[in-house]
Amino acid sequence: MITIGDISRKGRKLYPDDEAIVFEETRLTYRMLDDRVNRLANAILKLGYKKGDTLTILAENTHKFVEVYLAAGKLGMVVTPLNFRLADNELVRIANDCEATLFFAGEGYEDRAESYKKNLKNIRQWISLDSIRKNFLYYEALLEPSSNIDPQIDVSEDDLAILMYTGGTTGLPKGVMLTHRNLLSSQFMSIIAYNINKQDALCFLLPLFHISLWPVLCTLMVGGKAALTRRPDLLNICKLIQEEKCTFTTMVPTLYSLLLNMPDLDDFDLSSMRLFIYGGSPVAPDVLQRMIKKFGNVLSQIYGSTEASGVATVLEVKDHALEGDPRITRRLNSIGRELMMVAVKVVDENDQEVKQGEVGEIVLRGKSLLVGYWKNPKQTSESWRNGWFHTGDMGMCDENGYIYLKDRKSDMIVTGGENVYPKEVEDIIYENSAVIECAVVSAPDAKWGERVVAVLTLREGTSLSSDEVISYCKTKLAGYKCPKEVLIWDEIPKTPIGKILRRNVKKHFWKDSDRLIG
Repeated sequence: MITIGDISRKGRKLYPDDEAIVFEETRLTYRMLDDRVNRLANAILKLGYKKGDTLTILAENTHKFVEVYLAAGKLGMVVTPLNFRLADNELVRIANDCEATLFFAGEGYEDRAESYKKNLKNIRQWISLDSIRKNFLYYEALLEPSSNIDPQIDVSEDDLAILMYTGGTTGLPKGVMLTHRNLLSSQFMSIIAYNINKQDALCFLLPLFHISLWPVLCTLMVGGKAALTRRPDLLNICKLIQEEKCTFTTMVPTLYSLLLNMPDLDDFDLSSMRLFIYGGSPVAPDVLQRMIKKFGNVLSQIYGSTEASGVATVLEVKDHALEGDPRITRRLNSIGRELMMVAVKVVDENDQEVKQGEVGEIVLRGKSLLVGYWKNPKQTSESWRNGWFHTGDMGMCDENGYIYLKDRKSDMIVTGGENVYPKEVEDIIYENSAVIECAVVSAPDAKWGERVVAVLTLREGTSLSSDEVISYCKTKLAGYKCPKEVLIWDEIPKTPIGKILRRNVKKHFWKDSDRLIG
């Protein structure tokens, strides 16, 4: 097994003059990439940091984001990437919780980062990736005088590499602890599943702060080219695919619908693409049909999570059959089958495997699964039981090993690939004295898979508009966590002892669906 730092190290040896990363006007060969990674690693050492320390980064996609991951990997430091969609108070809470001592800020995020300074307990130095700023060290100025000799720090595959935060059931985010072994086991599986090789060129548009970064690592591990976009702008994506002859990409389903509806789509030559990967929620049948008609049979679905280092199951290209034998076409409703190095099964409440066709909780086991939740042994022990990680997703398995999602054991909402826990949203809504009861649930959404909705009951003689609730939530929460719809009911379903039946509220919105999940 290798470590994250070995990706550029090996690339330098095996593919020194091949292109590794393309980002806007920057083109880096594997030799150039490893040079920059070494210079950054040595600069960080000179600043006084050591193996085991944690750094955090707030930035949009850039080649420098990848360099930070790789340099930290060589040093045995831990990276906590920050989701810039989160509210400032959420980011401060994460940066403090992970105990980061070094902060990187990308273009356009320097002011936000500077506003956190008085609230961050442990940060000793601040580095600006893209501009010279007062009170910040400048990234390129650090690299220029630094040595390009590999620092050769002894890093183990069992050392923590990434501490990535995801939504928490209590409203507090959970820090998912991923080792080098976890991450690279997942990459090896994905490389095998998708036959990623040095002839491939990735068009990467999903955020590098997310576990969706896995295709970049896969591509660099095999000597391919990773072409990065700063953000998911479809016009730039099409230009990039055409200019760099990209062969595969990963998108959330929403983007495929938007891509097909681009009025100037036919102006671009996208014929180099052999694979369009999607995840987070299924692609609508009409979008599948149009994609296959336009590009051929090139679609594949993934199912995974931050806890699984990215990918756990794959619905292969061959499984995207739109007509024919119903036993085959029904697979489009599944999340595919387990990958080579991960085991998947469906269990009951006693952790006993259920029969084929019966619904239970999906559990995972393998080297790619997290070692635990940061400073949260209770959550770790609840999720890891009898050697299996319990996903909280409910599903069933058919006779051929295809897994079908049916619901979530928890109340978590997944909208556009981002996790939202209802209690966090409900707590904000309850700050309004007019609200007596509140239930936040998911509703089906053609664009995002699921959307956040809130159902309220109000005190007699008070009134509250949907816009007022949504606007207030936006002052406290990331936009994707805020309700897209607010309904006022006379009564919310409850148990005999008065506990809100969130599941019954949810069923109201999903009554026309054969499952309760996007």
